[in-house]
Amino acid sequence: MALPAETRRRWNIADGGPVEIADLGAAVLVMPADGDGLRGLLAEAIEEAGGYPALAAGIAAEDPDLA
Repeated sequence: MALPAETRRRWNIADGGPVEIADLGAAVLVMPADGDGLRGLLAEAIEEAGGYPALAAGIAAEDPDLA
């Protein structure tokens, strides 16, 4: 997959480099594969939302069939 030149420069991969890709169904997320990558961003978002147990409890309260 080819990325635009401006994106490659911004991500410091002008000569190529690893990227992570997540297919979200209606969209595709592409980001540089550095640090903790997509998993790290997801873990950070879950923590900021109160942690996995809090998120799961909120979903179960809204839709008991998912509990």
